Amino acid sequence: MADIVVEFLQSGIKNPYILTLLVAMFPLIELKGAIPIGLKLGLKLHESALLSYLGSTLIVIPIFFLLIYVFKLLKKIPFIKRLVYKLEALFQSKAEKIAQKSDGKPDEVKRKFLMTALFIFVAIPLPLTGIWTGAAVAVFLNMSFKDSVLPLALGNFIAGSFITLITFLFGDYVDIIIACMLCLAIIMLIVLIVKIVLSKPEAES
Repeated sequence: MADIVVEFLQSGIKNPYILTLLVAMFPLIELKGAIPIGLKLGLKLHESALLSYLGSTLIVIPIFFLLIYVFKLLKKIPFIKRLVYKLEALFQSKAEKIAQKSDGKPDEVKRKFLMTALFIFVAIPLPLTGIWTGAAVAVFLNMSFKDSVLPLALGNFIAGSFITLITFLFGDYVDIIIACMLCLAIIMLIVLIVKIVLSKPEAES
């Protein structure tokens, strides 16, 4: 399975450095999947880890500044309008759960709490807690880019360090790691779709 994935990726881009960087920008895959994939592409572990971290962290910029605008555009497309509303409601729900824990706190304390919560959310390498979801949650929390980028980058670094350690310890089984990451990404996608379908957006216009 790992060979099939790598061959498919290399059919478009041959350069393993650029390819690893770009793979890390994809949602669900992010640096968790890009690190072992980069190793399979022939990169050294530290090269793969660095490029994966850079790619998955840089994607924060377009997510943060374009997410709401993209959602508004997609809402104008009839056959996906309802899906976009439900996805937006899902991110809003996650943001509200975090925001509720900071209710009643002074502004500066609330600000630091939200930054810490965002860091922890991204740092734990679990399904649907990656940099994409973290950045989207920051947007729906109405956090500034300045307050969001550091906890997102640090959380992503911690998650990447954990995956790098796992890949280092079990590097001889990189094919199995990639297969597991791919299966996990598919499961995450299914879970996300189910959550979107079952969620109830507050309003559509």
